[in-house]
Amino acid sequence: MTGLNSPTTSTAAVTPRTAAPRLRRRDGPPHPRATLAVTSAATTVALMTYTAPIVTLPGTAAALHTPLSAQAWLLNGTPLGLAALLLIAGSLADDYGRRRVFLAGTLTLGLTTVLGALATTTWQFTLARIAQGAASAALLASSLGLLVHAFPTPRGRLHATGVWGAFVSGGIAVGPLVTGALPNWRAAYAVLGAVALVAAALGTRALSESRAPRGGRPDVLGALTFGLALVALVAALTLGRDGWLRAPVGLLLAAAVALLGVFALLERRSRTPMIDLSLLRRPRFLASSAGGLFTGLAVIGLFSFLPALLQQTLGMSPMTTAWLLLLWSGTGFTVALQAKRLAGRVTPRRQLVLGLVLHAAGVLTMLGAIGSGSWLRMLPGLLVSGVGSGLLNAALPLLSVESVPPDRAAMGSGAQQTLRYIGSCTGVALTIALATSTGSLARGADVAMAVSAGLALVGAVSVGVSRERG
Repeated sequence: MTGLNSPTTSTAAVTPRTAAPRLRRRDGPPHPRATLAVTSAATTVALMTYTAPIVTLPGTAAALHTPLSAQAWLLNGTPLGLAALLLIAGSLADDYGRRRVFLAGTLTLGLTTVLGALATTTWQFTLARIAQGAASAALLASSLGLLVHAFPTPRGRLHATGVWGAFVSGGIAVGPLVTGALPNWRAAYAVLGAVALVAAALGTRALSESRAPRGGRPDVLGALTFGLALVALVAALTLGRDGWLRAPVGLLLAAAVALLGVFALLERRSRTPMIDLSLLRRPRFLASSAGGLFTGLAVIGLFSFLPALLQQTLGMSPMTTAWLLLLWSGTGFTVALQAKRLAGRVTPRRQLVLGLVLHAAGVLTMLGAIGSGSWLRMLPGLLVSGVGSGLLNAALPLLSVESVPPDRAAMGSGAQQTLRYIGSCTGVALTIALATSTGSLARGADVAMAVSAGLALVGAVSVGVSRERG
């Protein structure tokens, strides 16, 4: 792949030799190990913040007096912010500096997470969570751009993206344990906010700047249109549980479709679009996008609400639920770390297919477990699905940066993750709607699991039919 050492992708070539040591550290050659360590640590914190409500949802809803019909907003705030801002964050990182965007996102994540701990109403908490998602978008989209700059060789990039993907699973694994162990959900958010601020401080010294400017202004109108489309979509899915044929639901869905159409027109005319629509002609980009979308729909959507279901049906405590969830997420972390051994034998696209199939198989084995009153019946399914999750988290970041030109690495990452969290928003709202619409949470959970498995298989087919070129 070409262009990684060109002046457009690295400021190292134009940094004077006489610059002060502090400037050399910021704008000179990257420090690969330090870059990997800081970006992986910050990613872990972002995912811990993302998963914090998973085991604390009942307590948070009770403290904020949130009705069941509105609990989807408590879970969907962060993925909504992520989905709305990831594309523009990736473009801004490439154009104006990946280090700059990363540090701004990490600092903002710390501040907004602390604000979440102080919320007293559902809407205050939801707005804080949306802001956390927007900050996480800046952090996550720029992380892979920083890694591509720090690890220019294919072998180095394979190692770096594999470790980074593993820490995505690691954050998912550790987040529920930390929040479950702390006295209450407010303390959990305060601690996570402080850790994010520490990560931002470390990043100021460890990271080197890189960019690939295209000129022009940020696509603010495109970002606004895209964000409003997502809000309309999530609102429609949240209100749909009270009746899908009601006028407000239909109007919101129509608004989402119309706004997405306007967004596509804006992107075609913009000099610096959030997403280069010509990428849709690349099979690898389509595979990465489909993999991200169905990972959010099938995997994240189900497992974001499953712990709350277990607490409400089996009477499990938040900490017990966190340990049970660790079997899934911890398996994913281990598999993602070892997935680099598949290089040269199994392509990232095939890893995505296998990961989605394994998730479907694992979830299908869990059918009836909640109704039987035995969480032990869920253990095999959690393990199998965890293996699938690990393969997905290892393959998605690598495929996302390999599916675009090297100087658009942050855009490629942002596009894949945008679809991942669009899927997550939709999947969470759908899971809650299915689980609470049958009159029995146990029966509703089985319906939600069956739908999750079906969506995963559809995703596997979608990724599988795309053919890689070169």
